[in-house]
Amino acid sequence: MSNLVSVIVSFLNGERFLAEAIESVCAQTYERWELLLIDDGSTDNSASIARGYSARLPDRIFCFQHPGNRHCGLPASRNLGLNKARGLYVALLDADDVWLSHKLEEQVAILEAHPTAALVFGRPTYWHSWSQDPADQGQDDAPELGVKPNSLISGKELLLASYPLGEAATPCPSDILLRRMALEAVQGFEDCFQGPLTLYEDQAFLAKIYLENQVFVADQCWDKYRIHPDSCVATTKKSGHYHEVRKFYFNWLENYLRVRRIEDQGIWRALKRAQLPYRRTGLRRAIEAVKRQAGRFRRSSAVRESAAEASASPPVNAIHFGDLRRMAPISRKWGYDRGCPIDRYYIENFLKSHAGDIRGRVLEIKDDTYTRQFGGDGVARRDVADIDEGNRVATIIADLTFAPNLPSDAFDCIILTQTLQLIYDTRAALRTCCRILRPGGVLLATFPGISKRESGEGADSWYWAFTTHSARRLLEEIFPAEKVGVQAHGNVLAATSFLHGIALEELRQEELDYFDPDYEMLITVRAVKPDPPNEGEA
Repeated sequence: MSNLVSVIVSFLNGERFLAEAIESVCAQTYERWELLLIDDGSTDNSASIARGYSARLPDRIFCFQHPGNRHCGLPASRNLGLNKARGLYVALLDADDVWLSHKLEEQVAILEAHPTAALVFGRPTYWHSWSQDPADQGQDDAPELGVKPNSLISGKELLLASYPLGEAATPCPSDILLRRMALEAVQGFEDCFQGPLTLYEDQAFLAKIYLENQVFVADQCWDKYRIHPDSCVATTKKSGHYHEVRKFYFNWLENYLRVRRIEDQGIWRALKRAQLPYRRTGLRRAIEAVKRQAGRFRRSSAVRESAAEASASPPVNAIHFGDLRRMAPISRKWGYDRGCPIDRYYIENFLKSHAGDIRGRVLEIKDDTYTRQFGGDGVARRDVADIDEGNRVATIIADLTFAPNLPSDAFDCIILTQTLQLIYDTRAALRTCCRILRPGGVLLATFPGISKRESGEGADSWYWAFTTHSARRLLEEIFPAEKVGVQAHGNVLAATSFLHGIALEELRQEELDYFDPDYEMLITVRAVKPDPPNEGEA
């Protein structure tokens, strides 16, 4: 919708500040906005507050939640908002921040005056004085931009200049206005940044935007970034996870640069410098190195000195294998006999983060479990395809490699989990998927990376394992490259546990969420079928 701004506010038990954030949207001098309030599993009164505002302005304020009112994390909540957005522009507002009344009007004008800019941000006020505590009065300030103000900046230049690779302040999410097309082109927000990792969720999506676009940086204040002890920044630092999160982000960025084939040597050198304290020294020395940088950048000045040291590799012949010193796995049943298989954690988080794609007419293979689990009210029709005529759940009997009975341009979404490794002619199967999707339809697929193979009767039909590189090349032969998003999940502990058949419940969440690009246990893919070219186009 022309010039409409879609404002996304995700909240989790945010009753304390949510109304103030919403009021700051309602007070905007720019009137072409819609407000998408995303409840991330709240148990306090914040959902009631949101519904109250929606009842007041039902044509402008809309409330959404995840299926079953589950807590899915900030990235998944923002992706849900993005899937519901209708605007040309997207603005983020944290539920504890507030906007100044002229924010949208001035930022929209800047983006319209600079059509090559994907994003605009300025200098927010770091807002201490809201508390009315005498000690906080006079403490409000604004970070230095660190780059030339009121100008277009190359995103790659900004990535190098800004924290955590550089010393310039990184923009607050509440200060940003960006073009929706730019956000959709990089597949939205990174759902792997959950729990303590949320601290760097904004760094991840900004890095993706920066690598592809120009940014307008303004020397103006448009919002108040509330400083309080219950914020994500404060709680993560208090928990002692700060450096684990920082290391996770650098590993994620390294993998993203490799997958996207970014060869900018300046960025690679800066990343290697940033990773060096974590790779060559214990965490105690890493803390001291980061604290020296943090003294130059105020947002990272409160590093905890009590974080645990990184565990060093044990000496040769001093490893304690315990229950793992065995030639047979702990379970040959993928972990089903002990609980839930580990790969299901990554599969279901992936589908949960893209639940908004599971809508309209949906095709799933073998059964419709995930369509029912994640599709919700948006699903108009569920279909199940299987090659086995004895499958009573199947509504369509078809072989994806040759399926003339599957109608073209028919499905809004195809869920293809852990299936492609069982099909020898993978290209033919993917061509069928693309053919039967409607324009704009989405393929959500998962492939095994590091995995045991099916045993028994299924062993003869297990042909492939995948990497991010092979999955991307394969998908980009069928779908346009800009419509394909590929991501890996896992680490050496998760992969080892999965190979042994250890169950999901036997690992901690932080052990599952940590990503090491050298151990791609599971690959997830989101591919979108393009619209047909207009008549007259070459």
